[in-house]
This record gives sequence, structure tokens and C-alpha cells, in this order.
Amino acid sequence: MCPMTLIVERLTETARLPAYAHPGDAGLDLCADAAVTLAPGARAAIPTGLRLALPEGTEAQVRPRSGLALRHGVTVANAPGTIDAGYRGELKVLLVNLGREPFAVERGMRIAQLVVAPVLRVAVAEAPVPAQGTARGTGGFGSTGLRAEVATRGTHPPPPGTP
Repeated sequence: MCPMTLIVERLTETARLPAYAHPGDAGLDLCADAAVTLAPGARAAIPTGLRLALPEGTEAQVRPRSGLALRHGVTVANAPGTIDAGYRGELKVLLVNLGREPFAVERGMRIAQLVVAPVLRVAVAEAPVPAQGTARGTGGFGSTGLRAEVATRGTHPPPPGTP
């Protein structure tokens, strides 16, 4: 069931439309519309040959493909990249090669995923933010520890059979 339609324009004859690989997938596969070789440590904006008209009140998130990241160290540099509903330029994927070997992007290769999501707009009000009153408080980067039981201690009952 698709509750809304994503309008996509091909800018080239070789561009491939985004598509879900399997039923139930969250992301549509995005394919490269150019051949580019990424040296180790290099990044490039890879064209898709597509332009989108996102439904109002949504955004599109460009996310890495896990297989490329695991096998080659290739990922989306600004993951997730955000495409606003008002953007009408060509969709490009900012890939970075974190691997040790050059990586060849081929035309038609699946290079990223596109997830369309609703956006909540808020009104901004300037006021003091209380530091207290939440379980986390001002704790940030690493403040909940590395082990799951440290992070959840006291917030959930122990599993059955735990002393």
C-alpha cells in the first residue's frame, strides 16, 4: 500500500528510477548515472540523473547501503543526506571511500537508499532550558556507558530468573 506518490523525472535516458528491492523495504534503491572511481579517502557527488518532487510535508533521506559499507568501506558522507520538499535540482549522492582500495562506481550500480519520511515543523521560542528534570540531564557523548545494563539500570525490571 502506497499512501502517496513520489514524482520522479529522468534527466537522462540512462537514469534508473528509484525502486524497492523487496516488499516491506524502507528504502528505495538509488543508482549511479555515471562511472566514477573513488580512491581511498576520496569523496564525490555521484549523479543519479533524477529530479524529485517530494510531497509537501516530507523529506527524503539518502542513506548508505550496508553491503557497500561492509565490503568496501564506501558510505554516504553526510548520512543521512536530507533532500527538502522544495528542492528541484538533480539528486546526487555524496559517496566517500573509507576503504583501502579504489572503488569503481559503475553506471546503474545501486549506491544508496532513499527513505521518504514525514517532517514535523516547529515554532522556535527562546527561553531558558532546565538542565534538571530528566533522567539524562546534561549528560551527552558517552554518558550512558558502553554496556546495555548500565544504560538501563533502574529503568526496567530485571528479566525473569535474574538474581
